[in-house]
Amino acid sequence: MSTAAAKALAGILVFVSYSVRLTYAIVHLKSLSASFIDAPARFAVSVNSTGICGALHLADPLEACSSLLNRFRSQEIDTIKFALIIRGKCAFEDKVRNAQDAGFHAVIVYDDRDKGNLVSMIGNSQGIWVPAVFVSKAAGETLKIYAQGQEGECCIINPSFPESAWTVMVISFISLLVIATVVLTFFLTRNRRLNQRGTNPHRPSVDAKLVEVLPCFTFSQACECRVGDTCSICLEDYKDGERLRVLPCQHEFHASCVDSWLTKWGTFCPVCKYDLSTDATCSKVNERRTFLFF
Repeated sequence: MSTAAAKALAGILVFVSYSVRLTYAIVHLKSLSASFIDAPARFAVSVNSTGICGALHLADPLEACSSLLNRFRSQEIDTIKFALIIRGKCAFEDKVRNAQDAGFHAVIVYDDRDKGNLVSMIGNSQGIWVPAVFVSKAAGETLKIYAQGQEGECCIINPSFPESAWTVMVISFISLLVIATVVLTFFLTRNRRLNQRGTNPHRPSVDAKLVEVLPCFTFSQACECRVGDTCSICLEDYKDGERLRVLPCQHEFHASCVDSWLTKWGTFCPVCKYDLSTDATCSKVNERRTFLFF
């Protein structure tokens, strides 16, 4: 894998690791016994394992981009209060801060777009001490209709499967994806290099009948005409009485070694890369084969 590709993959994984956060809370409306999935805000506090229930109030103004008119003084806050806010016109962080300043204990922001995906609200967490979640437009419109400001009418609940478990699953999946990508890249690169070197078993080979008519001789230590003492294929020294085959480029090898090489692994000389599949070479070998047979 190239350096650029590795950096790109690392960047994607960092982005995915940061942006992927599975829904782990549910907004439950008791009057309808209905539940709605949500996406928790990244900058707000998390709902604890026991969840939180309270009275649901519509923010005034509904988009909560300015100080809320329905504010609660400290002596009036005897019950937990949720603020229901619509998306748009200002940042999520501004909405949550305005609701928190007005005395609300939790914030539910609902989408203003039909068929929109749940988003994980992003902002500065400094000074935020209330939980906040994001729900769909359909869920928000339903909550808006049944918001009565009654104690305990709405809850934000954690499922039995905690966020940490989801995080482990996501990280494990990403790690598995990375390993699979690296392994696949390794094998693809290796096969490409083998192809370039001519060691791929699927490369064209020389016909066995053409290989058989290449000249051979019996090796002898006493022979002064020999070129080398070692077979470049098996790296074993030649011994007296062994049968050697000579290629048109004048390089010799053990007959069994070079025969296997040419018929199974490649069409070229292992030493100088002389290609025996060229038309000129095939013609010479065919002429020799014709001469031997006739």
